[in-house]
Amino acid sequence: MKHYILYNPLAANGSTVEKAKALDTIIDGECELIDITALKSYQDFFANIESDDIVVLCGGDGTINRFVNDTDGVDIQNDILYYPLGTGNDFLRDVEKDASVPFSIKEYIKDLPTVEVKGNTYRFINNVGFGIDGYCCEVGDELKKTTDKPVNYTSIAIKGLLFHFKPKNATVCIDGKEYSYKKVWIAPTMKGRYYGGGMMPTPDQDRTAENGELSLMLFHGSSKLKTLMVFPSLFKGEHVKHTKIIAIHKGHEISVKFDKPCALQIDGETILGVESYKATSKVKAKV
Repeated sequence: MKHYILYNPLAANGSTVEKAKALDTIIDGECELIDITALKSYQDFFANIESDDIVVLCGGDGTINRFVNDTDGVDIQNDILYYPLGTGNDFLRDVEKDASVPFSIKEYIKDLPTVEVKGNTYRFINNVGFGIDGYCCEVGDELKKTTDKPVNYTSIAIKGLLFHFKPKNATVCIDGKEYSYKKVWIAPTMKGRYYGGGMMPTPDQDRTAENGELSLMLFHGSSKLKTLMVFPSLFKGEHVKHTKIIAIHKGHEISVKFDKPCALQIDGETILGVESYKATSKVKAKV
């Protein structure tokens, strides 16, 4: 049995390489280090390793996102372990595992929900964010091009709320039932509870629920000052008390359409100029 350590050199501001190399002091047996960005075909990769070999994925939420999308359609017989080395680590926060040793995520990456955006379909592990969260990722991506320092997304969000981001009117559809909201600041659909480095927009969401429901949270109808006052409570999930400006819907098929385009993020990966998305659970509701 051999361990293949797949690392993302771009995760955690480029600090994953040395940490991934240090895994050979934790793992018993032969290890091979592989740059995930250099892998051209997962179909070929898995076809050329033994079924009892173990794959260790090193990185953050974006690394898992890239892996589950790049392996879509590949029949994986091997166990997949995860060694969290990212900055946000919202998946780790949600599953509440020991981060000091790699742990199996094979069950967590089965039957993942999908999102349709601008004619393309993606799988996601944590969430799809639309609104100021997408805006924050857009600005963060630009900052990463100019500095090696960690991006302060909270600061970007506050400045966006005060000066740059304009709320949108939204039409949402939950399993065929339509709703309308004005002045929507954020509209994430959640597979897990956390995103954005610890924000908890849907505290009751359960990624392991048998019914497979997703949760949509809308922060809407509030002024800049009110939004700024309530926004920090997202980190404790206490924003749900503000029922006049917070709405949560659960369902298996969730679509959100804004009246003006803005950035969207999928597990932290940014797509610009989006007007709508549709998220679909791959676990069907039990009749």
